[in-house]
This record gives sequence, C-alpha cells and structure tokens, in this order.
Amino acid sequence: MKMKKLLLLKSIRELKNSEVKKIIVTRIKEFKDMRDKPSNEIFKELCFCILTANFNAEKSIKIQEKIDDGFLTLPEEKLAEELKKLGHRFPKTRAKYIIDARKHLPYFKDILNLEENSLREWLVKNVKGLGYKEASHFLRNIGYESFAIIDFHILDVLSKHEIIKKPKTLSRKKYLEIEEILRNIASKLNLTLAELDLYLWYIETGKILK
Repeated sequence: MKMKKLLLLKSIRELKNSEVKKIIVTRIKEFKDMRDKPSNEIFKELCFCILTANFNAEKSIKIQEKIDDGFLTLPEEKLAEELKKLGHRFPKTRAKYIIDARKHLPYFKDILNLEENSLREWLVKNVKGLGYKEASHFLRNIGYESFAIIDFHILDVLSKHEIIKKPKTLSRKKYLEIEEILRNIASKLNLTLAELDLYLWYIETGKILK
C-alpha cells in the first residue's frame, strides 16, 4: 500500500479517537432521524441537495434555512427571486428543478421504499438536477449509509494521497469505480461510507457539515 494512503488511514484512525468522532456520531444520528420525518421535511432536504450542485454547501445550508417551506409553496418565479437574493449561483435553473421535483411529493414515501441502489438510480433518472453525487448526498442526509458523496473535496483528498488520479470528468462508470475504492477504505477502517465521507470532509476542510 502506498505511503500516502497509509498516512490517510492513520489520520482517520486518530480522528476516530478524538472529539471529532462524537460530532460525526451525532451527525449520523441526525441523518437517520430524518427518515422518520414527514414527506415535506424530507423533500426540503432534497431541495437542499439540488442547490448544492456546483455550489457551496455552507451557503446552501443558509439558503435552505431561509427559504424553508418556500420550497413547497413558492411559485417558480418567486423562488428564483429568493434564490438570487440569497446569493445562489444558478437561481433560475435551481428554481425550475425544485418546482419540477414537486410532482413526486405526493408519493415520496413510496419512492423511498425502493431498494437502496434502485432508489439512487430512480433519483438520478427522475429528479432533474440530481446526478450521482447529489442523489448520494440526499440519501446520506436521510439516513442511508452505503453511498459515497464524491465531490471535489473528496476527489482532492484522494488524489493528494495518491489513491486515485483526479478525473477530468466524473461519468457514472468513474463515479462507481471511485465509490468502490472508498468502500474498500471504509471497510479497512470499520466505517460506513456515510461516516467515511464526514471524516474525509473534515480532513480536507476542517468542517463537518451535512
């Protein structure tokens, strides 16, 4: 095993014996608790993940808090105005995606009863604005633990530790290939992919978000 990869594993093992672990355990519990919330609340989490595509996660959290039930009720033009006012990079496109996603709301709970892998594929195919990263992010945030959220932070930390060569584009095939690499790392560390993501994010950014 390459030295830099060993150093990354060592860093994560050290974090597992620190205060960071307590924060991550709490965050994972919050994600699992989301699954029991009403469909409207789960839908608002889906909207958050639509916002994060090619945009800052922390800013998306703040926008989510401000708009809240507006994700359920605002007409497209008004939602776009609010997103623009709050500083989103793509207000019109994201508003359009969110309005389109509302058509799934009446049977959202039934959708979530699909088998995990089928559920992610359904989300990518049927919810505009969701690729594999965003669909995996949404599922992690409502308690699913077996998917990797492969954003540029994760790609950076993996490439810096010579675990992968940073891809120019992230096709479905490449996404699943890197996800399998992360699954193997998680297994070595006795972590779920959901937990590993939070540790890697912390190593790269010094933060634990959602």
